[in-house]
Amino acid sequence: MPEQSTSDEPRVKAVILAGGSGTRLWPLSRLQLPKQFLRLQGDKTLLESTIGRLAPLIQPSDVLVVTGAEHARGEAYNSLRAYQTLLEPVGRNTAPAIALAAAWLQEQAEGGDPVMVVLPADHIIKQSEAFQEALQSAVEAASDGRLITFGIKPTRPDTGFGYIKVAETKVNDASPILLVDEFTEKPDLAKAEEFVARDHYYWNSGMFVWRTSAILAEIKAQLPDVYAIVKSIRADWAESESLQEAIDRGFARMPNISIDYGVLEKSQKVALIPCSLGWSDVGSWDAVHEIAEHDEKGNAVQGRAIVTDCQNSLVHSNKRLVAAIGVQDLCIVETADAVLVTKRGESQRVREIVDELKQTNAQEHLLHLTVQRPWGRYTVLEEQAGFKMKRITVNPGACLSLQRHQHRSEHWIVVSGTATVARNDELLTVTKNESTYIPIGVKHRLENRGKIPLELIEIQVGEYLDEDDIERFDDDYDR
Repeated sequence: MPEQSTSDEPRVKAVILAGGSGTRLWPLSRLQLPKQFLRLQGDKTLLESTIGRLAPLIQPSDVLVVTGAEHARGEAYNSLRAYQTLLEPVGRNTAPAIALAAAWLQEQAEGGDPVMVVLPADHIIKQSEAFQEALQSAVEAASDGRLITFGIKPTRPDTGFGYIKVAETKVNDASPILLVDEFTEKPDLAKAEEFVARDHYYWNSGMFVWRTSAILAEIKAQLPDVYAIVKSIRADWAESESLQEAIDRGFARMPNISIDYGVLEKSQKVALIPCSLGWSDVGSWDAVHEIAEHDEKGNAVQGRAIVTDCQNSLVHSNKRLVAAIGVQDLCIVETADAVLVTKRGESQRVREIVDELKQTNAQEHLLHLTVQRPWGRYTVLEEQAGFKMKRITVNPGACLSLQRHQHRSEHWIVVSGTATVARNDELLTVTKNESTYIPIGVKHRLENRGKIPLELIEIQVGEYLDEDDIERFDDDYDR
């Protein structure tokens, strides 16, 4: 696999890392809808905002999104369909994702050596112009083979970030870029306080710029196993002509390792551009409170909420009215099926709740009651032992997969629009106020051939009603 270099002005490409487990902002984020696909500020998702702030230097057509296959084929399908994507069958941290993306960009460049901007999908940057200036400087500095990281000046001793110590030496007198002395993984509080008190420490933002040849050469030197697997995936791709199938076959062999730990901490080519961007990784509900607009008492209120005699609290309502009286320093987050109440300063411990939900196989860590699908959405209206009731909306022209269930039957009642139903060898038309029945083990498919949304009520009956009781035979969305 070549690590070629060229003196020509490189084309700039962006790689957006959009994996994630959906734990840190639970209950709003879930495993199948993590925070990068949420609208935390305004009407754009964090992913959409990340891509939008790259213009005019990088256009959406020059953006590659690396994400989990379960996201691209599930709830986040509509958020991702506008972009080029590489789908990870399993999560393996940032080093394998970046290595694969760099190899793909080189392949597409046909002998060129593009500069590669790597950004997490789930950060907030309030000062877009400052980001643009820093990005331009980083691209120029990366052209000579350096690995550039964006450093954020710490505003507080935070144990949730890695820290980067810089030398007093600049790359050159005309550049703001500083040489890097060392990386420190998330420190304890005493160390964090020491770092913040000094001038030459920065938060590691997880944003990087480098040539594809430069990062692949460093990966080859520092992570030869990762490099070898990427090389084998490229060879498999050349033979099979299906990149995604090659990734599916080879990616699971990757080690789980970050680019920081695996490459940057060992490389002699790393430099840092100091930034003041109004940046947040939105890594907790405390961080959401910090970046939100506050009233005169320090409260951040989002959604349908009333606060009386409250101070320094976050109240986030997603569906129902939330009322709070006389509380202070709390984060209160409401969704249709779960409510979180935590002291400010303790919201990092939300992952403990998520871990407990996983251990008990509770669905609340996986999905919301309303779930987006490529074909539309469904809402769970009621669930008890032995039955589940859903409201299903199928978009005009869309259809579900041809499927069957081993543990449940389904009753469908159309309340709006017209359903075309395949049931074994039958093809049925079911209109408003009509119903049909799908027995256990029968192949079936639901389709909306009309011009208005199809709305129906589904009642599932069976001993096992989880979403994984689906055997697919044909699917427009490759699930």
